[in-house]
Amino acid sequence: MSKGIRGRVSRKVRGAMLIASLAGMATASIPAHAQFSDSHDFLEAVKKRDGEKVTNFLNEPGTQIVNTRNSTTGKTALHIVVERRDLLWLRFLIQHGADVNLRDVKGISPLMEAVNLGWNEGVDELIKHGAKVDDTDDTGTTPLINAVHRRDVAMARTLIAAGANPDRPDNSGRSARDYVQLDGPGNPVYDVIDRIKKGSVESKKTYGPSF
Repeated sequence: MSKGIRGRVSRKVRGAMLIASLAGMATASIPAHAQFSDSHDFLEAVKKRDGEKVTNFLNEPGTQIVNTRNSTTGKTALHIVVERRDLLWLRFLIQHGADVNLRDVKGISPLMEAVNLGWNEGVDELIKHGAKVDDTDDTGTTPLINAVHRRDVAMARTLIAAGANPDRPDNSGRSARDYVQLDGPGNPVYDVIDRIKKGSVESKKTYGPSF
């Protein structure tokens, strides 16, 4: 075979390989795009309380879409239903495998969100299904610290009964006990935490978010 013929064949082979490579890249991008679209549509359906559409997504064989996150905020379907204090949808999603401990881009879990809202029913339901009561957001704030800031006695009692550690410090080094003592007896949570002997609850981390 002459050099000219070999050169033409080589160029044809390289061209065919390039076309195949580009085709493969295009094919590979389709599932990723479809997945992104499905995630968006699923979360939108949860927001709109579209039970039929959500159920269709959840009934797809092998799907993990119940734990998909918003691409910007990191919020899951559980975050969405907690924000609207929707116990029916909360239970529905948990029954379909929703992870109660997934956190958004700020490190806020559904439990933390429920505590921030003072939604006791939601907190009870999340704890019942394994929500970690000492998980923190990105500032190291625990649900119990938030309950202290909110002066929410019922919430503090619920969290402590579930094992929340009043001595776990945030990123500034202050714990729920520290904050309530700074407020003094005027904070209604003071007596709830004061009854717990310091150091009686073991902390899993010294400070900051848990992963």
